[in-house]
Amino acid sequence: MWWFQQGLSVLPVALVVWSAASFVFSYITAIVLHHVDPLVPYISDTGTIPPERCLFGIMLNISAFLGMATMYVRYKQVYALNPEKSKILKLNKIGLTLGLMSCFGLCIIANFQKCILYYIHVVGACLTFGVGAIYMLVQTVLSYLMQPEVHSKDIFWIRLTVFLWCCSSIVSMFVSSVVLYSGLYGTNLVQKLHWDPQEKGYTAHIISTVSEWSLAFSFLSFFLTYIRDFQKISLRAVVSLHGQTLYNTPRSFATDEQTLLVAGSI
Repeated sequence: MWWFQQGLSVLPVALVVWSAASFVFSYITAIVLHHVDPLVPYISDTGTIPPERCLFGIMLNISAFLGMATMYVRYKQVYALNPEKSKILKLNKIGLTLGLMSCFGLCIIANFQKCILYYIHVVGACLTFGVGAIYMLVQTVLSYLMQPEVHSKDIFWIRLTVFLWCCSSIVSMFVSSVVLYSGLYGTNLVQKLHWDPQEKGYTAHIISTVSEWSLAFSFLSFFLTYIRDFQKISLRAVVSLHGQTLYNTPRSFATDEQTLLVAGSI
């Protein structure tokens, strides 16, 4: 059995691989068609113009679904490992709520492009990265509370490091974006897809785009830390029938009919 076949580790693996592929494929398509500059464009800019916009949208929607599934499994795992610790259970519920909000923000990013509906796109980005960063914080705190009984301290330190990476990327992206869109370097920069290195504001633009890519991959790196944990869990659905047929038959009649059939077979 391969390592990614153990438990449900395939979920975080699929989430990371698929999300990274959605960024890379849309980037390559946009570069080949000369829709953006090759040197570190905004991720959103690589999904603005057809046909890469279609690819970007559908792949990110699938990433949002994989993210929801991964976060739900994480929620169930923490709950199962700490059934009587009220503090951990409360944080776990908060984490699931934040995670689902972040995935909803990813859907907004996928379906409302930056150059078309900018403010809605920004709302989606705030949900994805802002609320997502709080989700990472909650999971890091949960890792701290569960060590060393459930897992070692190493996983806590790894998640804390990735969380700090995420926060530094957010701060860098926020500051550079505020400077870039302050009006000092012109107006309507949101629609601008091609930049000349000699233009004013180019440095702030590059810092902002590099920070965005760094932020995206900090999220993917955080989900990589789930792989080992997910090797220790599996979920299954339990089927509970309310009757032996799909007719609108009273329960008592269905029970009597089943009894007669069994008696007749004897």
